[in-house]
Amino acid sequence: MIEEERDRFMLDELEKLHNEVVISISQASTEKEISDIRVKYLGKKGSITQILKSLGTLPESERRERGQRANQLKESTEARFAERLLEVQDRERKEALEKEKIDVTLPGRRIPVGRRHPLTQTLQEIIDIFSRLGFEVVEGPEVELDYYNFEALNIPKGHPAREMQATFFISEDVVLRTHTSPVQVRTMEKKRPPVRMICPGAVYRCDSDPTHSPMFHQVEGLLVDKGITFADLKGVLTIFVHQMFGKETRLRFRPSFFPFTEPSAEIDIECFICGGKGCGVCSQTGWLEILGSGMVDPAVYKFVDYDPEEVTGFAFGMGIERIAMLKYGINDIRLFFMNDLRFLKQF
Repeated sequence: MIEEERDRFMLDELEKLHNEVVISISQASTEKEISDIRVKYLGKKGSITQILKSLGTLPESERRERGQRANQLKESTEARFAERLLEVQDRERKEALEKEKIDVTLPGRRIPVGRRHPLTQTLQEIIDIFSRLGFEVVEGPEVELDYYNFEALNIPKGHPAREMQATFFISEDVVLRTHTSPVQVRTMEKKRPPVRMICPGAVYRCDSDPTHSPMFHQVEGLLVDKGITFADLKGVLTIFVHQMFGKETRLRFRPSFFPFTEPSAEIDIECFICGGKGCGVCSQTGWLEILGSGMVDPAVYKFVDYDPEEVTGFAFGMGIERIAMLKYGINDIRLFFMNDLRFLKQF
């Protein structure tokens, strides 16, 4: 009698725990709560698990009947856990979808549009102007032979002009080009007159301050043909200045010296800050230098096998940073290379 009462108590307790589980699961609202309840009742130390373990002490004649009922209750409990878990997961999924629903009536988020760098804008404007005048764009190597960078431009070894260019030497005969003029020589070697070209690109000089950078950009031009005079040079560069800075811009040609041109001239424009009256920007002169130019020295033609008795020509060169600084009123060349979006977004 005592064993029968004990067995009946175990099954009654199991039925009671099963009912508790069903009620607890029905009240659980999250996956974590369901998991905690499952551990409480069906974990290694759970209430139902402990009762099931005790069934092993029953006599063999009763173990089968009692065990079947106990397993039915356990399977029923497991099924209720699985059923409730699916209900909670489905509800949480629907709530997440409701929160993440896209309102197609809302305005879209615009992707920020990139802008061309001010130097790129300036370069493109220079190229456009000279392209309309019939000049073709030619490019060349930035690592250059001493011959093309200096000697073929009438700057032999020991010439003072070499010191002015503060050159980066890679070896005795290889340099980082200090100007894009070597492209002119290379082009004349390959092409017979007429030659009408501009050569934009990066150049390198050992110099750094608010108005100089160790790497900067130039556009140099060349026109060689029969009957080219200084008047042609003045006409082409006057058109360039007026199209770049405005038709009302005053300019002047000031005598100068370059080893590969003779005669040579620098071009100044009227100071846009003081209107030619004189200020700190123009050093009280009323003028701002923008480029150098001149008639190609006959000595240069000998390096490219041109006959100076048959052809003449002019060359010019300008710093793109210099043009951009004057055009946009920028007082520090280093701003172009700092990648400050506050600066770049102004263009």
